[in-house]
Amino acid sequence: MSRGFGVAAGLDPEVARPLASRCAELGYDSMWSNDHPGAKGLATLAEFAAAAPALELGVAVIALDRTPPEQIAADIEEFGIDRSKLWLGVGAGFNKKPLTAMREAEPRLRELLTGVKLVLAAMGPKMCALAGSSYDGVFFNWMTPGFAAGAREKVEQGAADAGRETPPVFGYVRTAVGPDAAERLAKEESFYRDLHKGYRDHFDRLGEPEGTVGVAAPDAAAAQEALSAYSALDTIVVRGLASAKVEPMTALAESAAPSA
Repeated sequence: MSRGFGVAAGLDPEVARPLASRCAELGYDSMWSNDHPGAKGLATLAEFAAAAPALELGVAVIALDRTPPEQIAADIEEFGIDRSKLWLGVGAGFNKKPLTAMREAEPRLRELLTGVKLVLAAMGPKMCALAGSSYDGVFFNWMTPGFAAGAREKVEQGAADAGRETPPVFGYVRTAVGPDAAERLAKEESFYRDLHKGYRDHFDRLGEPEGTVGVAAPDAAAAQEALSAYSALDTIVVRGLASAKVEPMTALAESAAPSA
């Protein structure tokens, strides 16, 4: 099991660069960014790469209803991302037929993004099976350790049905550390619970109390114990819930580091 560190896209370069450098020192294998209408995740990855060129890079995820494959390819070139280091997470966004959309998008993505490892965002069982059957990786989001274990089984079955090895399983684990950790996690989760039908259905399947999906820990020891429960993930991507400044982000990365 390895660890990456993830942030929201648009992080100030004066924060992103020292954060990536420190994460490399701490033993993280990769740096990740989400992607949203206000900022491109690939631009944030470029800042990480400038400061820590040895680390793998990941964006999770780019919604294809908002950014088509042609634009993704153009952005990779514009920001100078090394394709051999890039794990490109893609999802259906607000598409009304997400499974069909992601099945049909894969050939075009592979045509335009040679050398890039394609990672499918998956929460439901059918999307997990699709990820296992043909994509280079799968990305989980907002899961408990137990739910992630069940979802991984669907990925493994999809891979087995396709006669291939199970691809790597990544996943965001929202992580907050400190006296206000529970409040930070609850605030982040509340935004996603009603974002769209896919998330509403997912949280209904989880059946967990609000504000409890992720890690809210008083200190580093408690954070490490909680993160270790996510054994179904090949790579835990610690999604840092801290102020977007160097000191709080770095402190969180240190508390959740693989070498801590």
